[in-house]
Amino acid sequence: MGVDYYKTLQVDRNAKDDDLKKAYRKLAMKWHPDKNPTNKKDAEAKFKQISEAYEVLCDPQKRAVYDQYGEEGLKGQVPPPGASGFSSYGSSGGPTAFHFNPRSADSIFSEFFGFSSPFGSAMGNGMGGSGMGPGRFPGGIFGEDIFASFAGGSGGEASVHAPQKGAPIEKTLPCRLEDLYKGASKRMKISRDVVNASGRPTTMEEILTIDIKPGWKKGTKITFPEKGNEHRNVIPSDLVFIIDEKPHSVFKRDGNDLVTTQKISLVEALTGCTVQLTTLDDRSLSIPINTIISPSHEEVVRGEGMPIPKEPSKKGNLRIKFNIKFPTKLTSEQKTGIKRLLPSS
Repeated sequence: MGVDYYKTLQVDRNAKDDDLKKAYRKLAMKWHPDKNPTNKKDAEAKFKQISEAYEVLCDPQKRAVYDQYGEEGLKGQVPPPGASGFSSYGSSGGPTAFHFNPRSADSIFSEFFGFSSPFGSAMGNGMGGSGMGPGRFPGGIFGEDIFASFAGGSGGEASVHAPQKGAPIEKTLPCRLEDLYKGASKRMKISRDVVNASGRPTTMEEILTIDIKPGWKKGTKITFPEKGNEHRNVIPSDLVFIIDEKPHSVFKRDGNDLVTTQKISLVEALTGCTVQLTTLDDRSLSIPINTIISPSHEEVVRGEGMPIPKEPSKKGNLRIKFNIKFPTKLTSEQKTGIKRLLPSS
């Protein structure tokens, strides 16, 4: 039946390129012979299998041949002519056969991580196909601290050789106040540079879905890890969307509260009025106010503000301020009437 490359990398048959990279990074570091000095022979064999599996599955053409014909077909049967990475052989006039020759495990390792050796010594003695062998790292420089730092840990100076990650790419995402009140789903189309399995740059378009939660505030960040442009030997940047609020015609946000200003006449300020509002989720509110409304008065309607992100069932308050329109002039009769009706002190 041959080797099951998917099982070797511990991924399923629908694994994407990112899944393959993560699996190879984890297993290659785990089974590198210098990480297993007491079990070096078995580790070398395992390391070679992991590298071969990654080389096949990360190349769409090799992977297609493997999926159809298995390891036996990949290494000597008759996959479709012209598949890259294969060399033809056989007599002229007869059927053309193709043969896949795995690269050395060290070559794949150094290409993946971006340098010839993460341990400060040239790679490539010994072990036949994988190039692994004893004595490559004199002076005991391949201790546990080197692997820890290389894999993202805290020890050793070898971490300076690790692939660097670009600074986050930040983009503003303007949102209506209604979307931040009710929640919404936005689909963003992005175009980015990627490196395909053969190492060539290409452009890929992708749709990202951003689920806006009720109550999110301006400045909230949504991060899509490693969705920036890809370059060889560089970890792609994270793509970060930053929530911004579009101005609203009626409401202004203040923390978890909503604030609105209503224009009323002096008569309404003195005798009372009813404020009619349409909420951000399209409900109609009628707020009767029977007290005298002074210019500094603020009517508070509890529970009609913005949802609180950590407790979306709870809301802030609605605060109604008033802009009182005073008359520009009064007749003598009006003045007399007001003096008669209202006390002077």
